[in-house]
Amino acid sequence: MIQKIQIHKQEFVLHPLGGLFWEEKSLLLISDVHLGKVSHFRKFGAAVPRKAIHKNFLLLDKIVADFQPFQICFLGDLFHSSLNKEWELFENWVAKTPAEMLLVAGNHDIIAPEKFEKLKITIFPELIIDSFLLTHHPEEREGYFTFCGHIHPSIKLRDFGRERIKLPCFFKSDNQMILPAFGQFTGTYSLDPKDSDEVYAIVEDSVIKV
Repeated sequence: MIQKIQIHKQEFVLHPLGGLFWEEKSLLLISDVHLGKVSHFRKFGAAVPRKAIHKNFLLLDKIVADFQPFQICFLGDLFHSSLNKEWELFENWVAKTPAEMLLVAGNHDIIAPEKFEKLKITIFPELIIDSFLLTHHPEEREGYFTFCGHIHPSIKLRDFGRERIKLPCFFKSDNQMILPAFGQFTGTYSLDPKDSDEVYAIVEDSVIKV
């Protein structure tokens, strides 16, 4: 189940895979995929199943099929580290995906820009579209509403057994929304909301305001 919200008179859809779709622009925002992380850890002996390498691409296929966006903007940390064998999988995925792709560079995006340019992916330090600022690191700037990532936000809640559970979330303050990490092999960081904040937790296949 998706969640729809309105910001600055624009319509946005929060998807349970962690992406956000801007309806008026047909723009899909995705943050912190961290492609290549599984291969990076396997290279150094971590016991990560090989099939985990393909999981992110399957989920990217799913969210693109759900929205069929004109553009996809990755809000940083698209690729986790230097080049490894997952780059070829990414090249194949880009080739079969019809949307135009943009990358707002994050701290993990260390691959040479020329590699992205060959795939016709344009890299930006940040993007401003109308009254919206797209960045990797959280930043509140006067006059703009910011969409960003980097934090891998989550929220701690109590379940019916009074156990505390940690759920990834979309974390919205007055002038900013932090997207959850899209990548499946990433950690999360728990945030404590203020009364004015809005938290949209991802619970299985649903996005629920808590």
